[in-house]
Parts: sequence; C-alpha cells; structure tokens
Amino acid sequence: MAEWFLAWGVRDIAMEATGPYWRPVWNILESYGRQLTLTHPGHIRAIPGHKTDRRDARWIAELHQHGLVPASFVPSAPQRRLRDLTRLRTKVVQDRSRVVSRLQAVLEDTNIKLASVACDGMGVSAQAMIRGLIQAKAPAAELAELARGRLRQKRAELTRALEGNFTPHHRFLVQRLLMQERRLSQQERALERQIVGILDDHQKAAVALWDTIPGVNETLATTLVAELGTRAGQFLDAAHAASWVAICPGNHESAGKQKSGKTRKGNRWLRAALVEAAWAAAHSKGTYLSAFYARLLPRKGEKRALVAVAHSILVAAYHMLQSGQPYRESGPDYFDRLRPQHTANRLVKRLVRLGFKVDLAPQEAAHLPAAE
Repeated sequence: MAEWFLAWGVRDIAMEATGPYWRPVWNILESYGRQLTLTHPGHIRAIPGHKTDRRDARWIAELHQHGLVPASFVPSAPQRRLRDLTRLRTKVVQDRSRVVSRLQAVLEDTNIKLASVACDGMGVSAQAMIRGLIQAKAPAAELAELARGRLRQKRAELTRALEGNFTPHHRFLVQRLLMQERRLSQQERALERQIVGILDDHQKAAVALWDTIPGVNETLATTLVAELGTRAGQFLDAAHAASWVAICPGNHESAGKQKSGKTRKGNRWLRAALVEAAWAAAHSKGTYLSAFYARLLPRKGEKRALVAVAHSILVAAYHMLQSGQPYRESGPDYFDRLRPQHTANRLVKRLVRLGFKVDLAPQEAAHLPAAE
C-alpha cells in the first residue's frame, strides 16, 4: 500500500483511530515519510445507514482535502517507545499489588494477622517472618524477633499476630505467591532501568522539573513525560491539554440548560497518574494543593475534589514546561490571603455561633526606619 501511494504521488494521508489497529499501518507509512493525520472517528462520522468501508474512505478523503479532519495528537516514535515501557511498568505494578493482596488473603485464612501489625506487609521484616512460617522451624515468639527497626517495639503484638493454623496447603500457596511477587519485582526493576536508559536530555530535564510538584515523584513524572511529551506547543494552552486528558468537567448544554458535567474518556494512563499524584498531594502538609483539596472536600466530595486537584497539577505542569521554571509553592494559607476580609467575617460568624462576643481591631502597622 505504501509503495502504491508513492507510485501515485500521494503526500497526505488521513485515517481513523480504530483501537490499536491503526498503529502498524501508521508505523509503516511513517517510515516512508508521508504526511499523516490521525483523527477520532466521532469527529468525522458519516450519515447513518450509508456506511461502508469504501464510502468511509471516500468521505475521509473529501474532508481531508478541504482541511476538515481534526488531527489527534500522535507522539514521536521515541516517545511512543517510552509510553510502551511506562504503561507496561504500570501493569506490572498493578499485577504485583494483586499478588500481594492474594498473599494477605491466604494469611488471613490461616488466622495470621501480620498485616494488622506491620504497616508494610511485604517489607523486609514481614518477608523474613513469612519465610520463617514456610520453613516451620520456629515458634511465633522467635519469628517476632526477626522484626527490624521500629517494628521491634511491637514484638508482643507480632507474637500474637503470628499464631495461626498454618497448614501445608497454605505453605504451598504462600510459596507460589512469593515466587510471583519476586518475579514481578524483578520485572519492575528491569523496566525502570530501561526507562531511565532511554530518556534523552530534554526528557530528563522535564522529569526533574515536574518532580518539584507536591505529590509527583520521579516515577509519576516519567509517566507525564511519556504521555504528555516535553513540548508545550503541541497544545494551544493548558485548557486544551486538560481537555485532551479529560481531567476537566465535560460540556453538555442543550436548550440553554447545562446538564451533566461528567468527565469524558481521555488518556486513561495519564489520568490515573494525575489522580494518584493528587491523592498524595492532598495528604501532604503545608501545601496549596492540600488546602485546595480540603476546601473542596465538604462541597464536592472526595472523588470530585481529587479530580480538581489533578487538574491543578496538570495546569501547573503545563505552565512549568512552557516557562522552564520549577514549581512555586503558594502555601496552605493562599485562600485566606486571597480574600482576607471574607476569611475574617467567616471566622467571626463561627465564634458568634459558639457564644463568643468578638471585637475586631486592625493590627497596627510596624514602624520601619526611613530609607536613606
């Protein structure tokens, strides 16, 4: 097909994004140096009842000839390879989490409550105790002595938690699950090394830049680079970037009435990473994002508040990429300083409802020495 296009002098090619099936065709045509345009099928939908493959091809060609095919964002080949690695890493991490959950379920079935005492059920101390259970060579009190660090202060609780009905059947299951967990951990480390190895200088700079955002670590910053790219110019502004990710409210207005503002389906990989970063930022201390989450939580609920924080992180990341400047913290009292009189009136009303009489007086300004 590519050689046939070359023979007829075809320079511009437009195609629909049909699941993953457009990718091998795109890769071949891209290697021939053609000008490619990928579009969402919903943006060029033909008349229902008159749809065939031939008519679809003719319709797309006519629209593209008049410049009516909206182009979707397709990253470069190196960025697509980075995407494959980061997405596979996400899948491996999810698989490992499921295996750890199955392992904890087996331990619960034996009445062993290790996860109730140890915060990290797969930490160094917990794994040593689980291996001791498999070997069945020591009582619970001796297994509790394998604890390290601050967990040694809970040896009495660990002794009671490690007493259970650990049968040979459970031993076999735990062994298999530990093997799966170890293999997935090795895959995760191998993927991490491969991702770090293929990052270029621009991508490393973007990772270091986005790592300064509260809630965003190096792993999440790498996902941002793989999904969003390192060029702010590929989106018109931050609002278009948020719309592409679908991390903003949807628009559904009819007959002058604003209906459901449910978010659309967008880049689910980047959306999940942003929500994860929003969760970490919302539970940080002394940050603007945590104050923003606490401000929205009573009115919007947990899920909507997290999406709003994720949207703020994406907007900040876009402007940081555009300016090249690191994240500037506004502080947890940003909203109090934004409208100080409103904040004062709100606090006075709360005190009055509690039965206090409040008289406010402005603080006297400090007398500064005159400049020479």
